[in-house]
Amino acid sequence: MRRRFLALLPLLCLSSLSLWAQAPPPPQPKLVLAIVVDQCRYDYMTRFRADFTGGLKRLLEQGAVFTNANYQASPTVTAVGHSTFMTGATPKMSGIINNTWWDRAEGKAVTSVSDDKTKLLGGRDSPGSSPERLLVTTVGDELKTSGKGGKVIGISLKDRSAILPAGHKADGAYWFDGLTGNIVSSTYYFPELPAWVREFNATRPVDQYAGREWLGHQLPAAAGPDLYGNVDATPFSDELLQAFALRALAAENMGTGPKTDLLAISYSGVDYVGHRDGPDSPEIHDMVKRVDKLIGALIDAAEARAGKGNVLVAFTADHGATPVPEENNKRGLPGGRIVWSNYRVEVELALNKKFGKGDWISFAGDGVLYFNPDPMPGKKLNMAKVQQVAADTLRAQSHIARVYTKTQLAAGALGQDPVDICIRNGFNLARGPDIFVVTDPFYVFVGSGTSHGSPYEYDTHVPVMFLGAGIRPGSYAGNIGVQDIAPTLSTLLAVKAPSGNMGRVLTEMLK
Repeated sequence: MRRRFLALLPLLCLSSLSLWAQAPPPPQPKLVLAIVVDQCRYDYMTRFRADFTGGLKRLLEQGAVFTNANYQASPTVTAVGHSTFMTGATPKMSGIINNTWWDRAEGKAVTSVSDDKTKLLGGRDSPGSSPERLLVTTVGDELKTSGKGGKVIGISLKDRSAILPAGHKADGAYWFDGLTGNIVSSTYYFPELPAWVREFNATRPVDQYAGREWLGHQLPAAAGPDLYGNVDATPFSDELLQAFALRALAAENMGTGPKTDLLAISYSGVDYVGHRDGPDSPEIHDMVKRVDKLIGALIDAAEARAGKGNVLVAFTADHGATPVPEENNKRGLPGGRIVWSNYRVEVELALNKKFGKGDWISFAGDGVLYFNPDPMPGKKLNMAKVQQVAADTLRAQSHIARVYTKTQLAAGALGQDPVDICIRNGFNLARGPDIFVVTDPFYVFVGSGTSHGSPYEYDTHVPVMFLGAGIRPGSYAGNIGVQDIAPTLSTLLAVKAPSGNMGRVLTEMLK
């Protein structure tokens, strides 16, 4: 009997595997909510959890919660985070290497979404924005290509935060114009704003916040550019965004058709407040409590349209935040401010001393340098040696932990520790800088408030949570990357993973 059982065991195992493989996939959702809260550190989920009553509470209690999710690329900034979210690609593949960089071919600084071939719609007379600089597809792109996708729309206060998650084939991306107070878009999507957007703007919803006060922060008393340019660092900016998102769901009939619609929304207010007041401020505490309620209302509205069980939610943040240096110092912890322009001067002096006077630097962003390709016309310089002199000079400056050169990164001459991995994944050969600097922990390049961008845990560690059919609720403590969200969503939607995907499917949470 024992021998007969052992002989049958392989067949029983194969039968079990076959039954598992043939298990029906979860029903195709009618609506996907891809939600980002800009600059929402993971520790906000634990520090403020007792105050949550809305969407974050529901995600934490009913969803799949990944407690050790990190960005595995640097710099940890808005454009990089939002592109990684829905592409599964780090900058190495996506081409979105920063918020702003020097385009060597165009000979000018560009943003992650700047596009001179387009025009802004609904706002000032200026060029528009588009996903043209994104080199890979998004979940929404693959959903549409598969024939299973309906409407794909991106919404945020920031253009890059609306455009990059929505992708190339989006039906629209909308953001806030701080000069006119309008919700705007670009001719990349349509020749003119849809009628419902024009009607929304005509009601001047932002003007209701004139003269409003919040935790000691007073907004200008009159409607106009002063109000529109200052509302972002208040909870009222996210309220405005929420009103527009709810209008979009209704106007575009999202969640009611035979195909799956996708709304990518990024609440930006926490980031604006965080830069000014820091992650340990009462303002941040209040902002996160408020956005919890907004997310709850958004999920409720989505389920009212699509039906319970027909909404799939993916939630994360685009980066964390560095503590305000002075606050750290009060606690007896390290931290400080670096004046990057001073370090740039030191580099130029060193290069002049070594090679002779030249026009060395095309562009200097926070912690990065781009060199002119011909800094001394007529004198053919070895640019690898130029990079090395600059790197050696920067290594001698205060609170610089590491300096990487383009030559070094192109050769793959890096180690395997978490910082080196972040730098490697963040480097794109065609677009990357000639010099990339990592500061000591808790040092920032801004003169007040705080910032982000480092490969350290306080900037990389973010919440990742899922809610919906096919998802096994619970807390998952394994290490994952934010790039794992996109292929996991693709699996749940039964479509191809995005073209540049570098993540894995989070099978541990799938039913």
